[in-house]
Amino acid sequence: MFYDPTEHRIRSFVTRAGRLSNAQARALETLGPRFCLPYQKALLDLDQAFGRSAPTILEIGFGMGATTAEIAAGMPDKNFIGVEVHTPGVGSLLKLIGEQDLSNLRIVQHDAVEVLTNMIAPGALAGVHVFFPDPWHKARHNKRRLIQGPFVSLLASRIAPGGYLHCATDWEEYAQQMLEVLGAEPELENTAGAGYAERPEYRPVTKFENRGLKLGHGVWDLVFRRKQDSR
Repeated sequence: MFYDPTEHRIRSFVTRAGRLSNAQARALETLGPRFCLPYQKALLDLDQAFGRSAPTILEIGFGMGATTAEIAAGMPDKNFIGVEVHTPGVGSLLKLIGEQDLSNLRIVQHDAVEVLTNMIAPGALAGVHVFFPDPWHKARHNKRRLIQGPFVSLLASRIAPGGYLHCATDWEEYAQQMLEVLGAEPELENTAGAGYAERPEYRPVTKFENRGLKLGHGVWDLVFRRKQDSR
């Protein structure tokens, strides 16, 4: 049942030793114990983790957390789990949690594949967000991309029937691969027919994204739903 990590698995991220700001370090010390969930090889009791029962959405790779905090603030009726490996990003999101008094957000600082496999029960999630994952744009690095068939199958198994998977990228070739891979997963159906979705209102446009749009760069959203008759 539980994932046994090995050195041979190709990871979609490279661990960087980023510099912590004083505010991020302070947030980690003061807010980390309350809002960070330790990685464990045991299923997470979501109701216990949040102190309530509510639909839970998991985000993979939240970066510095601004989008995650904004979405969580706009959906107080839902629970959010952010998964991120880089410590400065964790500290940054904890700082935002404190500033905005967000009670519906938790963080796991660990590899998302292992978190999903070992901590999240099948059918437990109402949705999954994967916004702007590393495109690994060089051809020889494409194998490192997060959105690959086996991982999408794992994601689909953790989403409840009727729940959704929302990916977004600003790299067109990666968007095309995402569309192909997601479309090939038998448990999922494209909410936009055969193409890309309009950006849902809940996903804010980041400063970086807005700058790119003004320069004529594209952004592609893909929203797939787990089929209701999935088992």
